[in-house]
Amino acid sequence: MAGEELKATTDAAGLAALIARAAEQTPGKKASLPPVDRWNPPFCGDIDMEIRADGTWFYMGTPIGRQPLVRLFSTVLRKDEDGKTYLVTPVEKVGIRVIDAPFVAVEMNVVGEGVERVLTFRTNVGDVVEAGRDHPLRFTIEGELGELKPYLHVRGRLDALVSRAVMYDLVELGEEIEIDGEAMFSVRSGGEVFPIMPARELERLSR
Repeated sequence: MAGEELKATTDAAGLAALIARAAEQTPGKKASLPPVDRWNPPFCGDIDMEIRADGTWFYMGTPIGRQPLVRLFSTVLRKDEDGKTYLVTPVEKVGIRVIDAPFVAVEMNVVGEGVERVLTFRTNVGDVVEAGRDHPLRFTIEGELGELKPYLHVRGRLDALVSRAVMYDLVELGEEIEIDGEAMFSVRSGGEVFPIMPARELERLSR
């Protein structure tokens, strides 16, 4: 049975139609995010779908060029406790590959200053998210060159990688703030402080 269901969804258009019905997205009706966290369908295997690090979606090795289709798929993404990412409908769950983060933050809006500042991000699939207590920013430093990679929590266990262009604007807002007795280079948004790195590390990298 699971094999038959998987076979039925190996066509991207068929899978999109299934998701559209599950999400009840009809013309003229305002789209809303389906309650994927409440659905518990059987796992029907993996499909050849991949989200690259730059946010581009591929199906069977070919980029999915239709943005409305990508947006539709993105509304039923779920990352489970096993660390894997799935497309989930009420009747089936199929695994996909995610190279880095499933979303990319491509735009940032800044309102206010200091403790009153609010940073609002737009993702490549149209989500609009205010960084704050419920949607924290986190920063990692990776690779031999110490590449800074900021991430924004979007929903569930799903994050957005902040694009390089937006990252530069974000870092420009950084300031030195003492956290637990240590000077940290940080940014503020929504009344929260998000540390980027120790101030001494920033000084070292700036030399």
